[in-house]
Amino acid sequence: KRIENQTNRQVTYSKRRNGLFKKAHELTVLCDAKVSILMISTTQKLHEYISPATTTKQLFDYYQEAVGVDLWQTHYEKMQEHLRKLKEVNKNLRKEIRQRMGESLNDLGYDQMVTLIDDMDNSLRLIRDRKYKVIGNQIDTSKKKVRNVEEIHKNLVLEFDARQEDPHYGLVENEGDYNSVLGFPNGGGPGIIALRLPPNHHHHVNHHPNLHG
Repeated sequence: KRIENQTNRQVTYSKRRNGLFKKAHELTVLCDAKVSILMISTTQKLHEYISPATTTKQLFDYYQEAVGVDLWQTHYEKMQEHLRKLKEVNKNLRKEIRQRMGESLNDLGYDQMVTLIDDMDNSLRLIRDRKYKVIGNQIDTSKKKVRNVEEIHKNLVLEFDARQEDPHYGLVENEGDYNSVLGFPNGGGPGIIALRLPPNHHHHVNHHPNLHG
């Protein structure tokens, strides 16, 4: 009778399966028989033994010839029916596409043409809505770019005016290893340039040739 304990049942299944496969292999070697065993456990794992030099399909073919049945006929018929339905759907879709392009209209009655017009009007409305949304997004992006350019221009003008009013704009004294540091705010230059100058040039930094360009 059925083993109730799941662990014992699984252990027994594994041992008996290995023993069965061993006997199948002995039949193959000793008797030159073609043996195929398919087993599915309660955990839905598939275990298979097949005699060497043969395949499961070959044994199924032998079985069909010996018994006189076609194991695949039902499956083949279902596939054929599914293929027929797909072809019909494809045919109708192609016809609908042609009608939306103004072709194959002779078979349409008045109600069908009214329905077709309504469908095309709805499609056009959706396309226009999408077009306007895309245009709106592009306008918003362009406005952001313009605002960024205007902000950069404004900062450059302010910096230029500050330099015109104060020749020492951007010059900061530093008591460290370098006597002075010249900075370019807001990305106005390649970065921060540190200048090491002799003590007698403290008041002539703005005339140093390295500051030009």
